[in-house]
Amino acid sequence: MPPPTLDQADIGAPLRVSKVQVPAEAPEWGPWLEQIGFVPGEPVRLMARAALGGDPLVVRIGHSTFALRRAEAACIEVATAA
Repeated sequence: MPPPTLDQADIGAPLRVSKVQVPAEAPEWGPWLEQIGFVPGEPVRLMARAALGGDPLVVRIGHSTFALRRAEAACIEVATAA
């Protein structure tokens, strides 16, 4: 069973980033996601999904809020925050 990713998270659930695994066809996503705070151990929470198809997603990482495409959020493995 693959690890849960941010695009699959329940809205409002407190999570932590466990790993960022970008696809080979989009290597530029890794540094960009790291620059905006998606690093292992950082608290993260899915705040909302768009109505049709759920894309984009509104995500809070640390004290910042971003809109991510589902494909980007699917690169972020998460674990339940303790």
